[in-house]
Amino acid sequence: MKPVIQPTLVVLTILVGLVVDRHGGAWGQPLVSLWVWLLFGVLMFQAAALRLRLLACLLIATAGEGVLSLVWGLYDYRLGNLPLFVPPGHVLLYWLGLQWAGRLPGRVIALTPWLALAGVSALAVAGIDWTGPALLAVFLVCVWRGPSPRLYITMFLLSLAMELWGTWLGNWTWRSALPGLGWPVANPPLAAGAFYCVLDLLSESVRRRKACHAS
Repeated sequence: MKPVIQPTLVVLTILVGLVVDRHGGAWGQPLVSLWVWLLFGVLMFQAAALRLRLLACLLIATAGEGVLSLVWGLYDYRLGNLPLFVPPGHVLLYWLGLQWAGRLPGRVIALTPWLALAGVSALAVAGIDWTGPALLAVFLVCVWRGPSPRLYITMFLLSLAMELWGTWLGNWTWRSALPGLGWPVANPPLAAGAFYCVLDLLSESVRRRKACHAS
């Protein structure tokens, strides 16, 4: 039987969902949240082999969003809340990365860290984003020392595309200065994908620990 959820559906959900959230009026965000949670439920049923990783991703993403947005104030959602579609949306993006990680051309995998290094360095020297070098360092450590470098690079690119789309629409906005330090921050930071790499690494570690205990 053909899987109900395909990568194209997830891509359209992210692209169109953010538009509906931004311009759908009072019902926009609730409808997007309902749709994304529905997809998450179907995905949990469909991808039984990935269920533990996806559930771990949901829990870690929820905690991360609470700390980074609501507590630290690194970025703000347009209504000042944490939209209900965001945590399961992270799961959909993570699943998409798992599907595409093995399909990216080797040249893209090889060039992405170097292009990220060049872009982040340029923004830092220009005084536009001083958080970039630290985030880039996290990304590179994940790529060079983590168990799934292709996945981290794939997620880095997917999350950058989503960040550019969401900030351009105005669904969320990164603070212009890093809370507590005052460093300039781009909207979005070029290396924001580092957060997703850590999310992937932690989700995978949960699966590995579970597998070790089971054996």
